[in-house]
Amino acid sequence: MGYTVTHVTCKEAQEASAVWEFPKDCLAVHILPGRCPSGQAPDDSPMALHLYSPRPPPDETPEQMQQGTLMRKVKSKSWKKQRYFKLQDDCMTVWYKSKKNGNTKYTFSISDVETVREGHQSEVLQSLAEEFPPEHCFTVVFHGRRGNLDLIAGSPEEAQCWVRGLRRLVEIVTKMDQQEKMDQWICDWFQKADKNKDGRMSFKEVRQLLKMMNMDMNEDHALRLFQMADGSESGTLEGEEFVLFYKALTQRDEVLGVFQAFSQDGKKLTLLEFVDFLQQEQLEGENTQEFAMELIARYEPSESARARHVLSLDGFLLYLRSPEGAIFNPAHEPLCQDMTQPLCHYFISSSHNTYLLEDQLRGQSSVEGYIRALKRGCRCLEVDCWDGPSGEPVVYHGHTLTSKIPFKDVVSTLGQYAFQASDYPVILSLENHCGPEQGDLMAQHLKGILGERLLTAPLDARDPTQLPSPEVGDGLGGGRCGGLAHGNEFVRHNAQQLTRIYPSGLRTDSSNYDPQEMWNVGCQLVALNVQTAGAEMDLCDGLFRQNARCGYVLKPAFLRDAGTAFDPDNPRSRAGGGPWSLAIQVISGQQLPKVAGSKASAIVDPLVRVEIHGVPADQARLETQAVDNNGFNPRWGETLWFKVHVPELALVRFVVEDYDKTSRNDFVGQFTLPFASIKSGYRHIHLLSKDGMAIPPSSLFVHVQITELPYPE
Repeated sequence: MGYTVTHVTCKEAQEASAVWEFPKDCLAVHILPGRCPSGQAPDDSPMALHLYSPRPPPDETPEQMQQGTLMRKVKSKSWKKQRYFKLQDDCMTVWYKSKKNGNTKYTFSISDVETVREGHQSEVLQSLAEEFPPEHCFTVVFHGRRGNLDLIAGSPEEAQCWVRGLRRLVEIVTKMDQQEKMDQWICDWFQKADKNKDGRMSFKEVRQLLKMMNMDMNEDHALRLFQMADGSESGTLEGEEFVLFYKALTQRDEVLGVFQAFSQDGKKLTLLEFVDFLQQEQLEGENTQEFAMELIARYEPSESARARHVLSLDGFLLYLRSPEGAIFNPAHEPLCQDMTQPLCHYFISSSHNTYLLEDQLRGQSSVEGYIRALKRGCRCLEVDCWDGPSGEPVVYHGHTLTSKIPFKDVVSTLGQYAFQASDYPVILSLENHCGPEQGDLMAQHLKGILGERLLTAPLDARDPTQLPSPEVGDGLGGGRCGGLAHGNEFVRHNAQQLTRIYPSGLRTDSSNYDPQEMWNVGCQLVALNVQTAGAEMDLCDGLFRQNARCGYVLKPAFLRDAGTAFDPDNPRSRAGGGPWSLAIQVISGQQLPKVAGSKASAIVDPLVRVEIHGVPADQARLETQAVDNNGFNPRWGETLWFKVHVPELALVRFVVEDYDKTSRNDFVGQFTLPFASIKSGYRHIHLLSKDGMAIPPSSLFVHVQITELPYPE
């Protein structure tokens, strides 16, 4: 399994503060914040779909960005090369190349950009502060694990042009509703397929487009759809003709069948028919009629239909694709849990070797590691401190070739970013290897930079409630935490004390262990290498997706009771009902992405796997058959059945893979969420990339049914 356990005592105090005990040579730091902590209806168009580009008004889009600008791209103090940057006509793509007339081109999408920082707000640009003034410099920060883009413009005016322009475009993209994002996606494909840029699409271009969009359609069928959409009989599709072709291509017969099952005339859902659907299939609770009226007002594209409180097929589909129609319970999105209990009563999002961006031996250390961890909701961060050569303590993975960063830069970064994503406490695990002199400097930096936000706790190893450290397998091959015999003992331990888990030192590639086993026994600080994508981080993101992603999730009651009888290996030791039957009908997929790095002509053969992660009795995985040559609108119609004994600890992971009978399947997309956050009925699952980023409009359409079962006598 590959993990190590340290544990500290946690005593109750007001407002979830605590007195902690850390092992020798470890300073506990608890940072507190300085304070306590809908969409519009779509366009009224009968088509409810049109080619869309988020082009701002002309006076808000700097013409200079579209004309192009020569700037320096910077990777290090010695690597500074000129690149020609140009905003494309779609106002959604930035293109750049090494020389103005060169052939090598690179692009990034505005939707990939998280923010733009002005001045020397990166380590690379800080190292060049004496050479280039801050008003010439800016940093483009991308979502996920993609590296930042550091740029130096020729003048402050050019820098401001790009900073203001990019920020404005990012703001527009961020505010897009689901229909605008879909329209933009269609527009992007139209422009990619329109090779000669004449605003028209020939049938040859359409055939190429279908392969680009992950679909190998029969040529005769594709021609029929093309000719039906070509109302002008010009032999090409333009504008609304392409929209008609796209609507025919994406016709959702499976949604139409559900719609007609509740519609008396097959053309609309009256208010009462929609209420019946919400109650019988979606299992929505009280005030269903009021909820139905809100959904019609929000998602019905026809103004006259809204006025009559009826829902068209287009409106029904918009609802199903909305947050209210998603599998994740929207009631669990905001802060919804009791936040006044002791720290030991929460699972806490935790990072290991937070300063690293790559592997544990030669990887880069950077404050960006802390920024990324904090932005994704991590509340426990690791800082390994060593004596620095210039008299200042540094942070790096000791006795390795990883690069070093000044400790004071780490503390400054924490002071700036600690409470941007969450108002709740940040815990620093300081591994102090410094001598007395630089150790004193560490304390000075902490006090001077963090000030009143800093809360430290004295070390007191005399606490009589402290339990012996459990035996733990620390290799890569496995090992149960303390054995099957000590499960309940460890659960009781964690009901009163904090336990931190972190990856084995043998994981030099920054791989991760499965965190589920540690959560099963109530361990709070289950630290992972957040820089490493994979199933383990999917589980972590899935658990902490709830409760406003604040980094704290209240443990189930049976993990908070010091006298609990719960043992993960004996599900019946949990007080409560159950077990539960979970039936997931995997109906269809929509616009699945291609495998990263695959050829343009490659088309996926998608299958869907559903995994249950929880106590040993709940661990399970089942998958559908693969659909050949169709990642655009594959249909499965298969039902997968599971039995869940401890739903409070179960996570459900949906994975789409490209089936390959001769080698390992390739990852396509995934979505992970707590079992307790699943909504029943017909639901869309909006897929995420390997980095955990949204990849609209890719989704799965499923039907979920959860039924309580009696325990056998």
